Amino acid sequence: MLYQYPKQAHFGRILPKNKLYENAKLTAAVKRKFIEQIDKIVWEYKLSPETINLAAKKGVPEIQIFTIFLREAEIKEEVLRTIDNAIPFPIIYELVFETRAKTKAAFKRPSDAESGKWVTESYFESDWLKLDSERTELPTALDLGVLYEKIIGGLMSLPKKDGEDLRAQAERLTLIRHKEKEAEKLDAKIRKEKQFNRKVELNAELRKLKNEISQYRT
Repeated sequence: MLYQYPKQAHFGRILPKNKLYENAKLTAAVKRKFIEQIDKIVWEYKLSPETINLAAKKGVPEIQIFTIFLREAEIKEEVLRTIDNAIPFPIIYELVFETRAKTKAAFKRPSDAESGKWVTESYFESDWLKLDSERTELPTALDLGVLYEKIIGGLMSLPKKDGEDLRAQAERLTLIRHKEKEAEKLDAKIRKEKQFNRKVELNAELRKLKNEISQYRT
């Protein structure tokens, strides 16, 4: 989905790429991807009490909307994480490649352990849509915290459990993705294993892991 953001919240400032990663401790590979995959970053909108008349909430003083014009169809999440680490506010990305666009974001919150630090969970995204597709109005909300929850929640592929807040939902989905990667590695290991008895053991581990994933999804 692509949102229709309020005109009064338009900011429209180009962000120099080097300003976002010059102070970050990046590997050469991530810095190369940053340069290769991104053409231009525009700080498109600033959703704040002053621009859209919604009160700030703890952890959501403002919501920034960044449009990233891509040179390739995809962008490494390490690159987005570099931007999130540099900007101490929740960010919603609109990724643009040629004639298509999609929304992508991670649930982002202040760290419980370190003052001034932010924690960025897994990234969630919409499908690609044509740039001229009809845009969706922003969800109705009483404050920026609720607005942020509704935007992020709309990107998640995981239904919320009864009584579960956005943070718990995001952490649960992060755990599921971690276990799914473990399952993929284990499956590849099983295919290479020659010993029958060892293969039986590994298959039992894989079944257990898949059961855990299923339980976390329900």
